[in-house]
Amino acid sequence: MQAGISPLLLQQRFLERFARRSIIVHAGFAPGWMAELLKEPGGGGHFRLDLRIPPGTPPSPIEWVIHRFVLPLDLPLPCILRVDSDAIYVRHLLHGEVAGHPSEILWMLDSIRERYHARLEVVAGGYRSFTGMPRAENAIEYDFTQY
Repeated sequence: MQAGISPLLLQQRFLERFARRSIIVHAGFAPGWMAELLKEPGGGGHFRLDLRIPPGTPPSPIEWVIHRFVLPLDLPLPCILRVDSDAIYVRHLLHGEVAGHPSEILWMLDSIRERYHARLEVVAGGYRSFTGMPRAENAIEYDFTQY
């Protein structure tokens, strides 16, 4: 990190921009996956960060969070992040070795505060990591009783 860039400021700017939002972190998608995402209700509303593009110098707030706190979790890509003002919930999108259909993302986001692979709790100028469900687990629990 370059001198003069405060982690507190990076965190504040990140939370101001992304709290109550979702971010898809990826290194490219399988052919047709992005087109399917854009067909989904709200599918174009997820922010996306492509890791094939190196972070800037200095890093933007989103690059700082993803490269410093999310990538060290060593979860498979792509991942979906739900950003709240007090925590970031992280869940990968894979079923085995293949990314699930984009229609599953809204189901995952509905339960991500209970079913996540990692939770990053806000601490001053950073995040404290907590492990959630096992990396190999990624089943979607559908509750049709509420409909």
